[in-house]
Amino acid sequence: MDLERITAEVRQALEDLLAAARLKREDILVTGCSTSEIAGQKIGTASNLDVAAAVMSGLYPVCRERGLFLAVQCCEHLNRALVVEKRCLEKYSLEEVTVFPVQGAGGSLAYLAMKTFEEPVVVENIRAHAGLDIGDTFIGMHLKPVAVPVRGSLQAIGMAHLTMARTRPKLIGGERARYQPC
Repeated sequence: MDLERITAEVRQALEDLLAAARLKREDILVTGCSTSEIAGQKIGTASNLDVAAAVMSGLYPVCRERGLFLAVQCCEHLNRALVVEKRCLEKYSLEEVTVFPVQGAGGSLAYLAMKTFEEPVVVENIRAHAGLDIGDTFIGMHLKPVAVPVRGSLQAIGMAHLTMARTRPKLIGGERARYQPC
């Protein structure tokens, strides 16, 4: 498996998403990732820290450079809780939970986030501004209410299906409502 290629694919997918989402500093990007699926295996069966490191190498530097909060979703064994920086928890008034993700319960990327982030904490839920889902891990529960699919230049990272979304404010009103200033 070409780990440098995985890093490059993740970085490309993230750049595609960021171009469409137009995130601001301290917005939240949620990422779900199955390292098993990237390696061509069934989700949850072949957790791989080397693949997680390649994914993190494509995500984390870009998020830090742009001042974004990266939220890494754990697997279903931890109810899809998320690893975030303590600053993100404080800014968005999130509630911390007590658990430490590991490969068999949490996933490789979440475990690596706990080792990589400056002050990692785990929270139960979040309302992110955009999301990157590598391997159909179902990040939708962690996006703001109106998610808009983003089509980038890639449909997969390694062997894992890739989906991306940005969010937008709700459009409210009836037929006379206007969505741009008059």
